[in-house]
Amino acid sequence: MGRGLSRRWRVAAWALVFAPLLAGATTPADTATVDRAFTRLADQYFDAYYLLTNPSAATSYGVHLYDGKLEDYSRAGIASEVKALKGWERRVAAVDPSSLSLFVRGDRDLVLNNIRSSLLTLQAIRPWEKNPDFYSSGITSSAFTLMERKFAPPETRLRDLISRERQMPAALLAARANLKNPPKIYTEIALEQLPGLIQFFRHDVPSAFTEVSDTALKKQFAASNEAVIKALGDYQAWLKEDVLPKSHGDFRIGAKVFREKLEYDEMVDLPLNKLIALDEANMKANQTKFAKVAKELDPTKTPREVLAELAADHPQPDRLLGTFRSTFGTLIGFIDSHRIITIPSTVRPTVEETPPFMRATTFASMDTPGPYETKATTAYFNVTLPEKDWPKQRTDQFMAQFSYPVITSIATHEAYPGHYIQFLWMHKVDDRVRKLLGSATNAEGWAHYCEQMMLDEGLAQYEFPKDRRQQLLLKLGQLQDALLRNARFIVGIKLHTGQMTLDQARDFFVKEGYQSPAVGEVETKRGTSDPTYLYYTLGKLEILKLRTDMEKKEGANFNLEKFHDDFMQHGFAPIAIVRREMLRDDSPVL
Repeated sequence: MGRGLSRRWRVAAWALVFAPLLAGATTPADTATVDRAFTRLADQYFDAYYLLTNPSAATSYGVHLYDGKLEDYSRAGIASEVKALKGWERRVAAVDPSSLSLFVRGDRDLVLNNIRSSLLTLQAIRPWEKNPDFYSSGITSSAFTLMERKFAPPETRLRDLISRERQMPAALLAARANLKNPPKIYTEIALEQLPGLIQFFRHDVPSAFTEVSDTALKKQFAASNEAVIKALGDYQAWLKEDVLPKSHGDFRIGAKVFREKLEYDEMVDLPLNKLIALDEANMKANQTKFAKVAKELDPTKTPREVLAELAADHPQPDRLLGTFRSTFGTLIGFIDSHRIITIPSTVRPTVEETPPFMRATTFASMDTPGPYETKATTAYFNVTLPEKDWPKQRTDQFMAQFSYPVITSIATHEAYPGHYIQFLWMHKVDDRVRKLLGSATNAEGWAHYCEQMMLDEGLAQYEFPKDRRQQLLLKLGQLQDALLRNARFIVGIKLHTGQMTLDQARDFFVKEGYQSPAVGEVETKRGTSDPTYLYYTLGKLEILKLRTDMEKKEGANFNLEKFHDDFMQHGFAPIAIVRREMLRDDSPVL
């Protein structure tokens, strides 16, 4: 969250640029003029509002003008944001999309939907009022953005960190004023995260700046960092003693808000019951394929017994990171030899342990440098490890998700040719809107699509040319991941529309999603605050339909590598925009 600005751009003056062009049919020259005017308007939105009110995000984007600032978590700041966003909504909505070129029309959709999604979050979903973790993990993430990449000398980054840390106790005080009857699950998640966050500031943050020799600066940091640690400790005690016993709120956003969020974030407006039916059909197909593969592996065992054997075949925790690294060579070799997609760089991502503030709700993730980062350009492949003090049974349950075949599927999703390759392609996208805004159905849909596509193209045979069992295990691992995403789809909708309880959601991940109880627990927690995490399967199905439609259109001229390369050139835009630009029509995404 951040502080909104007073209105600086006048609608009347802006309208003078567009009005003559909207009066009648436009020529190519007129369209170019309107395109330039809209691009200026979008730039104003980013510079006068978006980046300024989201300084931590700006740092992660590689825009380092606001590195010493922290989001304004106060109630007044939130009200100011709402007022500013409503003004920007009026200005952007006033632009006639038919007056713009095809690509800039997509940019308008992205900016307008970003504004409307932000308003929906602030006014209807209200995490600032419901979610204690919004504050504690929020400020921790803000510190992390200054630590993880050495985009400036350590002294410079430490000065900015001190500036941010000095604003963090006030953010936690704002939480006390803003939080009203949060859902119990949200308070529990915050309390689960807080010991790791405190440890993060106590150990990880100081260790990131050991190179600094300036005594005065180190003294200032010691003071600001200790104040944050104390504030987090006080916040933890307050949540445990005062808030948790009174946490009786409802995390559900309801059907209306769910539909609106899906429309603004993903440009999908299908009724929720139709979406559920689509996923149920895909889930049933995946379960049937799973049973077929399991039977071929061992006809004497049930699919669940085969799955249990699969889950037990995993590396030891201390070898997990290395196992992920070892997958890269095979995946890259397959992509190049089978002409799957152009890989723009030979630099590989760095595999490391997931940061503390992300461990409660994620198992693996790709953290790439921002589109405007020019110095610290390392991409991090984060993997969550079991805690060292866990009992063996809990560790074994946790590690069940990291069987060797599933590791290949995860590496495909996160790195090659998933998120990491898409990030590399973003350097070729010369459009500010698409560098800063996008959709999860594109990013996560692409990565999930890659898991299936790579096996469809022969990855298993390439990696294990003479070992049918290993080929089948890779397919089984991919299907298990697909079923996890199928389960997220249904759980997200049903949890937030009151059709499923938390316990039913956990059971659904285990029984229908073929996941361990430990995974079911984490995934259910995530679903309470990430309602539309259906975007994995939804995006995959949209991309598969786009590919089928492109094959029909191009016939014998269709080329898979060209299709993938072309797909990359539209940024992270919702598939509806990508379809419009690739097919040159507005046909349905599903």
